[in-house]
Amino acid sequence: MASSHKFLLLLLRMAGLWLVNAAGALREQKFAMEPQDQTAVEGSRVTLPCRVIDKSGILQWTKDDFGLGTHRNLSGFDRYSMIGSDEEGDYSLDIYPVTLDDDAKYQCQVSPGPQGQPGIRSHYATVTVLVPPDPPKIVQGDYLVTTEDREIELECISHGGKPAAEITWIDGLGNVLTDGIEYIVEELSDGRRFTAKSILKLTPRKDHHNTTFTCQAQNTAERTHRSAKLKLEVKYAPKVTVSILAGATQSGRIPEGAEVRLGCHADANPADVTYRWFLNDEPLIGGYTTEMVIHNATRKYHDAIVKCEVHNAVGKSEESETLDISYGPQFRTKPRSVQADLGTSVTLTCDVDGNPLPEISWFDEKHKRIIHNSPNLTLRVDQETAGRYFCKAHVPGFPEIGADATIYLKGPPSIVSHRTQFGIEGDNVRVECTIFSIPLPERIVWTFNGREIDIHDQDYTILEDPSPEGIKSTLVIRESQEKHFGMYNCSVTNPYGSDVVEINLMQQKNVPSIIIIFGVAALVILVFIVILVVFLCQKQSKKKPPPETDANTIEKQCKESDRSSNISDLKLDLRTGSSNSNVHCDMDYIPGAESETGRQEIYRYSADYTEPSFPPKDGQNNNGYVPYVDYSRDYNPPMMQPPISSSLDPGRESLQSTRLQLNSLQAHQVSGQNLPLNDLSDLHLAQGVPNGGLPGLGPIDPRFSATYGNPYLRNPNVGLPTPNTANPAATPAPPPYSRDSSRIASSSAMMTASANVANTVVANGANGSVPQVTRLPNSPTSQYIVPNSNMATIKRGTMATHV
Repeated sequence: MASSHKFLLLLLRMAGLWLVNAAGALREQKFAMEPQDQTAVEGSRVTLPCRVIDKSGILQWTKDDFGLGTHRNLSGFDRYSMIGSDEEGDYSLDIYPVTLDDDAKYQCQVSPGPQGQPGIRSHYATVTVLVPPDPPKIVQGDYLVTTEDREIELECISHGGKPAAEITWIDGLGNVLTDGIEYIVEELSDGRRFTAKSILKLTPRKDHHNTTFTCQAQNTAERTHRSAKLKLEVKYAPKVTVSILAGATQSGRIPEGAEVRLGCHADANPADVTYRWFLNDEPLIGGYTTEMVIHNATRKYHDAIVKCEVHNAVGKSEESETLDISYGPQFRTKPRSVQADLGTSVTLTCDVDGNPLPEISWFDEKHKRIIHNSPNLTLRVDQETAGRYFCKAHVPGFPEIGADATIYLKGPPSIVSHRTQFGIEGDNVRVECTIFSIPLPERIVWTFNGREIDIHDQDYTILEDPSPEGIKSTLVIRESQEKHFGMYNCSVTNPYGSDVVEINLMQQKNVPSIIIIFGVAALVILVFIVILVVFLCQKQSKKKPPPETDANTIEKQCKESDRSSNISDLKLDLRTGSSNSNVHCDMDYIPGAESETGRQEIYRYSADYTEPSFPPKDGQNNNGYVPYVDYSRDYNPPMMQPPISSSLDPGRESLQSTRLQLNSLQAHQVSGQNLPLNDLSDLHLAQGVPNGGLPGLGPIDPRFSATYGNPYLRNPNVGLPTPNTANPAATPAPPPYSRDSSRIASSSAMMTASANVANTVVANGANGSVPQVTRLPNSPTSQYIVPNSNMATIKRGTMATHV
């Protein structure tokens, strides 16, 4: 039994070994690692893993269910190979470089084993090949000229990408554009790659001018984008701005009356532009420049619209500026007086125009205070509020203006005329009835002596003169008679009552017209006399005091007239008396201009000697001129000043003046007798006297001798006097002379001595008397140039010639 037990154990062991061997022979094939989906960029490397455990069959890779081969080198497919080792059971598929053809489904398969092991297949693994797109292109090119506000389309194409490229638009400021973009993808003929299109719809603006638009294209096959650029030139209409260049204040307001200069600036492409100016849509003539000037900006230009219109090839643009003129207040409508019933409300309006807006204030005349500060004043009418109100308007920087209006309280009329009036019989007489009535009277009736005056009566005319406060009715009586004077009755009626008054028309005495005329004339004459007296008094008070006897003063006064004179033009001044004007070298004779009382003696002393006076030349047309050369200083000997005769006619006071020594004609007695007016028979005696002087006539100025003054009448043999020396004992002192040229010019010559005497007689009166003057001593002939007695007689009036 023990041996049988052992036998059973042995059988069990053998059965176990057989079972173990049988199980090893029948083990199944399985995948330790299967391939997975992969994505690869064209040109890269792809490895699809495949590991098999207990491989007993034959392993191969399929591509889109097409077997690639069972050998590891996969002959026929240069870029494909199975890598790994049999010991490890690694049969991974390696693809390099990947091309677009490698985009397919791959599977690792193991055939059944020799002992009936079943075959196995892996999951399909999809290899997706990515292809970068070609660089993008903008269909319109790299430069595009367009016009503002005209829509354009920019098209960017990215070709051959797998997947299709994503396209992005970027403007010149770096902003990504998202609006107005259309994206289109088109599959290529190979069915694997795509073309992407992006269309940008754009409305160009001025801001787009000279900017660059960028198209960026990119897909998952590449890490960086590719781009294309386009520069955009936008032609746009002018962009206009109008501004005030000069004439406005800092606040922008333009003072009224200022000169305003406006400028127009235009930005345009193309820049060839033309300008036009408009004022309130009216074109301005000549407004074709960039500036416009308003020389006088008055208030009528306030709120005026100044428009500048600019044209170029694209179009036109315009811009405007509204003028803001600052001006003082001015009434649009002055306040108007109103009439109202008691208890009603009224509104006074003060409509004032001004810029800035005027400040309005209402002033109550009755209470002397400001009661309102707006244009409209509303009051409830009663006895207290009725009255006058002033509206004042003020604009800073301008004068204040004002106007008044009155609120009248309606009521019965009141007559305010004088109860007594006057008229002149025969004249048209007016009887006035002044009525205060709010509202105006409905009826005015005039009666006289209880009888109503008919307006058709030829003796009467009724005139009515309305006023804001009532009316004045005037009864005109034509050519009034005595019967028309008396008591007149004026009665008035309005809706609120009536009033009546009696007017007494009285006669007024008529002053004769001749008396009025004479009175007016006398008044006019009296006024004229008063004015004349005042004028003469003022003129007398304005006369200068006697000038100083200083030689320099006299020299200054007479210098100009002395220089202007000429010895060849010896002018005769036949004045009958002295004149203050002589002091100022007045050479002309003015009748009546002499003063009979004034005494002006002007001398310049030389070596304490006085100068003799010479009578003026007779018969010469002197015209007030005197010689400049002072011959009396060089040729006259010293002489004594003759006293003034006191035997002159009292009626000729001007001849008693000491001016006889300077200006008056010196008439002397000849042989103790007066020389007759026309008796010239004794003039031949002058030929024997030095200088042609007459006996008793005193020294004669040699300047007035025609024989001396005319070089053709001189005696060449006559010797000159001995010159003066510095020795007073050897040489006599020079004669005194006067600086008054008018007095020097009054001397007479030898050939006209008798005529001077005659003229003096005529100038001093019709009685022919000659004033008695003390005879001056004769001068020695050695100091004179004595003419030849055989000289021809010179005609009266002949001018001496200065040499």
